[in-house]
Amino acid sequence: MPTDADSTARAEQRRLQLELLRRARAGAAGRATAAAPDDGAPHSGRLPLSRAQRRMWLMERLGGAGDSYHVPFVTRVRGPFDPAALATALTALVARHTVLRTGYGERDGEPFQEVLPAPRAVAVPVVDASVRGAGALLREEAARPFDLAAGDAVRARVLRHGERDHTVSLTFHHIAIDGGSLEVVAGELAALYTAAAGGSGPAPLAEAPQYGDYARREHDGIPGLQGDLARWSGQLADAAPPRLPAPDASGASGAAVHTVPLAPALPEALRALGAEQRATLFAVSLTAAFAALRRLTGEDDLVIGVAGTHRTGIAMRGLVGLCVNTLPVRVDASGDPSFAELLHRVRDGLLEAQRHRHLPFDLVLERLGAAARGADGTALLRVTSDVLGEPTVLRLPGTTAEYVDVPTGGAKFTLSYGLSLDDAERPSALVQFDRAALDDDAARATVRDFAALLDSAATRPELALSEVPGLGPRGRARPEDGDDRPAAPSPDHPREGGAHPAVLALRAHPQVADAMVVQTGQGPSVAYAVLRESVGPSSNELLGLLRRSLAPESVPAAVTLLDTLPATDAGAPVSGRPSAPDGLSGARASAVVDAFASLLGGTPPPDGDFFALGGHSLIAVQLAERLRTGLGLPVTGLDVLQARTPRALAALLDERAAQQAAAKPVARPARSRAVRPGTVLVTGATGGVGAFLLRELAAQGRPVLALARPESAHLVAADGVDVVAGDLTDLDGLRHAVAGADAVIHAASTFTRPEVDLAATQAMVDAWRGGPFVFVSSVDAYGHPHGERVLEESPSHAPISPYGRAKLDCEAMVLRAAGTGGRGGASAVRSPIVWGAHERLREQLRWGALGTLYQAADRGEPIELPRPGTAGHPWYGAAWVHAAALARAVTECLERPVHGVANAVSGHVSWHDLARDLTELLGTRAEIRETDGVPQDLDHRWHYDSHRLARTLRARPGEDRRSVLAEMIGGTREDNS
Repeated sequence: MPTDADSTARAEQRRLQLELLRRARAGAAGRATAAAPDDGAPHSGRLPLSRAQRRMWLMERLGGAGDSYHVPFVTRVRGPFDPAALATALTALVARHTVLRTGYGERDGEPFQEVLPAPRAVAVPVVDASVRGAGALLREEAARPFDLAAGDAVRARVLRHGERDHTVSLTFHHIAIDGGSLEVVAGELAALYTAAAGGSGPAPLAEAPQYGDYARREHDGIPGLQGDLARWSGQLADAAPPRLPAPDASGASGAAVHTVPLAPALPEALRALGAEQRATLFAVSLTAAFAALRRLTGEDDLVIGVAGTHRTGIAMRGLVGLCVNTLPVRVDASGDPSFAELLHRVRDGLLEAQRHRHLPFDLVLERLGAAARGADGTALLRVTSDVLGEPTVLRLPGTTAEYVDVPTGGAKFTLSYGLSLDDAERPSALVQFDRAALDDDAARATVRDFAALLDSAATRPELALSEVPGLGPRGRARPEDGDDRPAAPSPDHPREGGAHPAVLALRAHPQVADAMVVQTGQGPSVAYAVLRESVGPSSNELLGLLRRSLAPESVPAAVTLLDTLPATDAGAPVSGRPSAPDGLSGARASAVVDAFASLLGGTPPPDGDFFALGGHSLIAVQLAERLRTGLGLPVTGLDVLQARTPRALAALLDERAAQQAAAKPVARPARSRAVRPGTVLVTGATGGVGAFLLRELAAQGRPVLALARPESAHLVAADGVDVVAGDLTDLDGLRHAVAGADAVIHAASTFTRPEVDLAATQAMVDAWRGGPFVFVSSVDAYGHPHGERVLEESPSHAPISPYGRAKLDCEAMVLRAAGTGGRGGASAVRSPIVWGAHERLREQLRWGALGTLYQAADRGEPIELPRPGTAGHPWYGAAWVHAAALARAVTECLERPVHGVANAVSGHVSWHDLARDLTELLGTRAEIRETDGVPQDLDHRWHYDSHRLARTLRARPGEDRRSVLAEMIGGTREDNS
């Protein structure tokens, strides 16, 4: 139980961290930024999430959301453009709106948000890129994951196509922004840019409302919503999600879009129809969506979701944040109504939904429980509809702006209908759909129906829907009861008389080599599948396919992947439905049952449905966390939602355990000080530097405890390596990991945010009780030294970047604690650019500090470099280190701590020599020009001594500069091919 002393210590630790953060940003020179409404210090205390934010947070924690909730905001800007002014404007914008610098954490199973300090500068990297190659770069940028715990909610990149031609890319996480916010952001960013570019000082902007205040008001008002919530939930209690046609067995996934062009005059005609019927254009378009969905599913009682908002009143004007609320519109489309008659029903349903727009929809879902999902687990709102207007663009003074569409890889909903009016001359009907739940043929058919219904509504709204010309045949969602028709069997597996429908459906999948079904006594069946060449869909994906394509009674409780199917004594595959125990047994099954019982109450039956037992998204996250930490297996909340039953989840964990055992073929006892003395904890084990550290430690025979996220554990699992799940934002997990190790190598802070660096290092130092500690730091901690040569442990000189300042402060924490309380010696190993044959390091070469050089060399474009002697400096270039040499130096410090700072440098290379190497190795021979200007990203001119670790840093065969660059570029080319 925590004591008063513990509380005081934690408070003092928090005060120290805040002071370090303040120091990291104090006193640095730079361009003036617009005034922020506060001093940039965190607001005191933790705030609740809004219900919309909570939904976004849960989707991230569940896993599998990918980039579905990333919001790319991309504009092609032609004319005079100043990237530095944009960086100044974006920095001011982030300071102005606290939601753009808010971190998200969890305590006792509940999420919270906390405002972080305003950054001194928000980076806006500029990369040279051809117009043709821009699309791939923008998609890559939009797909990069966010670290919500670290307050990572917005990032920027500029693609330079020419002197007066740029593409400005801003990517937000949906947890911090919505469509209304985007308009605010675009307007304020333009005003802040104008002020920065013109040097006129802060832009005259009114004080901004803060999202945290809105979230707290919403949270405090929830108890007063219970009456309305009960009534609205009651009206939706018997609603069911539309049963869409089963997808084919292609195994396709991701979002896709199909469009049908419409006549330019059609939108105005639809507006006129709406005016006659006392309805908006949105209601008219929604009516066509209901009619098309009715055609697709063959159902009459339908629910479609539409976007609502909580933005009301002047007080929320100018608010940046997530204020959307999805509204379920339920309509009875029975009979054979005309479009006009159906429009009246839709208008009434829409008004009813809008009367309840103040009720957060996730509260409605929690109240509905299992009733909010269909028999196959699909969510109530799987279909949406919208009218898409002119997109928002960033309009900067003196430039022309063109919207750039950057599609993300995921679909938020199974099916979305849209009337697109972004180009007045070329309106269109479109559908976006999830290819894992709806195939291309069905999507094409329904968008054609949608377009035909819109066209007919404008000319003959009184026509019965069955008589509308151009419609396809009315569909049926899936086989009726007793009509088990799986997808057609493949030529390799002709239909077998008496075979289980799940067997036929699995064998029809192009990536499944064989399948069988075993009947578990009187309970449901269990399916087994063998993949072709051991690659293909997961067991959960196959189970989802069966749920969507078969009648409920034909769906097995679980699908388990095997290398080969079990055989009879005669060697023939087992066929039919042999019996198997109906109950669950084994440690993993017991852990699943215990977790269900603890979080849902009562012991669940083996095939009890998670949702029917009262489960929802937050419980799924909590259940997955309990199993992950208890069993040491990677499992996410999405796994729980997809498996749904204890039997299926236990089967999935058995499969994960088998995969983990295959990744670590040598059996060994669990970690204990008696069995594995000298264990080294390595953070950042899945990164480029971490990979070389694990290799070096393995060569020395040292036992390793590697910190890795669950989904990445298989990347580091090997003989001699135990994996502990966690990351730098899990401070309690860090303390526990450090306490279980005999030495620490902290290498994970190489590319993290300063705030994360400081908090994580402090947590690790607090838990450090013995053995050596090596902190992998950066030469950025030296700042901008006065001389051209930098001795080890030379004093640092301003300006120091926030990244470098954080490294300096983290070093001080470690070195100050060394030798106290039984702790061993400490070393701060400062490294420059790290090169080596690893994908993370290749990415740094392409997109990191040297990205502009690499991209220009790759395209064969002229490369401009500062002439030696410019600004009085005889040399411009950079220090570098081979990752293998760095690993040797770091592990050397375990045996012989330097008790201070040591540099790890393999060599120095001038920009001219590096540009020549890159162009030759890339085969482009780009022209290299010397200029009298010094671009900011090339303003490096220091040589770093590295005497203390010189012996271990001595180059081995293949570690020269030319060889390692060739190795990295070769891998990069293979990745792109």
